[in-house]
Amino acid sequence: MSPINPLMGAGELCRLSVAELSDVYAKGTVSPVEVAEATIARAEEINPGCNAFTFLDREGALTSAAASERRWRDGAPLSPVDGIPTTLKDIVWVKGWSVRYGSTTTPAAPCDTDAPSVARLRQAGAVFIGQTTTPEFGWKAVTDSALCGITRNPWNLEKTAGGSSGGAAVAAVTGAGVFHLGTDGGGSIRIPASFCGIVGHKPTFGRVPAYPASAFGTVAHIGPMTRSAADALAMLRVMSGRDLRDWAQGAGVFPQLSSDPVSLAGTKIGYWSQPASGRLDPQMGALIDAAVKKLEAAGAIVKHVSLPGDHLLDLFHHHWFTGAAARLSAIPADARGEIDPGFLDIARQGAAYSSTDLVKAQVRRADFGAAMDRLLSNYDFLVSPGTALPAFEAGLEVPVGDEYGRWTEWAGFSFPINLSQQPACIVPCALTEAGLPVGFQIIGARGEDARVLAAAASLEVLFSNSYRMTHDNQSQP
Repeated sequence: MSPINPLMGAGELCRLSVAELSDVYAKGTVSPVEVAEATIARAEEINPGCNAFTFLDREGALTSAAASERRWRDGAPLSPVDGIPTTLKDIVWVKGWSVRYGSTTTPAAPCDTDAPSVARLRQAGAVFIGQTTTPEFGWKAVTDSALCGITRNPWNLEKTAGGSSGGAAVAAVTGAGVFHLGTDGGGSIRIPASFCGIVGHKPTFGRVPAYPASAFGTVAHIGPMTRSAADALAMLRVMSGRDLRDWAQGAGVFPQLSSDPVSLAGTKIGYWSQPASGRLDPQMGALIDAAVKKLEAAGAIVKHVSLPGDHLLDLFHHHWFTGAAARLSAIPADARGEIDPGFLDIARQGAAYSSTDLVKAQVRRADFGAAMDRLLSNYDFLVSPGTALPAFEAGLEVPVGDEYGRWTEWAGFSFPINLSQQPACIVPCALTEAGLPVGFQIIGARGEDARVLAAAASLEVLFSNSYRMTHDNQSQP
């Protein structure tokens, strides 16, 4: 299969950032309708090869874009992101859309309300282009389902885009939208961001409200996927805030999302170089080591660290597998034969845990989370590979011929940060010898999303020669 050429072939309107679009909208030199039309055209162009979208809402998008055009013309936009093309993952409620969670077993009836994050984007004037693909119930870190088929990586269509927000990552890197709403329960924003070469931010738990509550509980986060850290910050600002439907948010007040820059010089950084499960691919390790050396050359003070605690994969399985069992319990028994066998397997394992086992796991998690808070109190940031391996064959949960049984075993740089709930952002930093993106992860203290994203913006500049300029100038990805 031929590659799609990420952003190559996308018109100029599909390359513009939030700041650039706001500027041309305010000047009247470009209309939100023009941008929506270009974005839909790009989505239609890439979807046959990549399978990133479950559907495109052309009529709804152009109606919203026309309303945005009038507001900008009248000098009264709803927000700085009014008219920004946006995609929404098939796992969050959207009023008037059929949200199937990637499953043939769920009702096709349209939702009668927006999820809080969707409602906030709508109120800010975002233009909803379409819905992106997910594996069934978002259970795994690759994107394929009986409902929608296989989502493929535009850099190499034989490779996976990652998951579970794989469709969102593909839409982002190919220019089929500016904002892309993803979810992350064990790496589902960060893994596809790493595999596809975009920015993906898992916020501090609770910063973005969730409704209805996820069956996977408090490891599940909602966050932005974009082509730049600045755009991720703009999207996160819109989605953040208290919503009384989300009890798990708690009553705490998060720090404001400022735009203050972060200099890498003098920052104290802990380098987490070994995954909590699985093994690090040698080429990936070498590329991340080279990126860390650039951090040191920029004046950062880097020290190798290990995560506190042990048996983190088992700890995550107690939370993830019991969540799968809970989700399965809502599916009629006579429909379960249609469900992904892998999901059925982890749900079976989750159902075998006792209530005592789960409570013990929750206590262990609390100890690990507190230890992570203490570790982050000694460093400005932690950094790590985004993934331990590059994108592998599409349609598979684990690489061919490898020792892994389940996706969690190769996601050892992702799921621990769901357990501990710190903000974590992926920035592309390099390309493998095979021309596949490599993600660099930066993690901050809980609540410090703005600092993490500001540091990510500095990393974008630092890594530009080894990734972004190569990416933009390639005739083939």
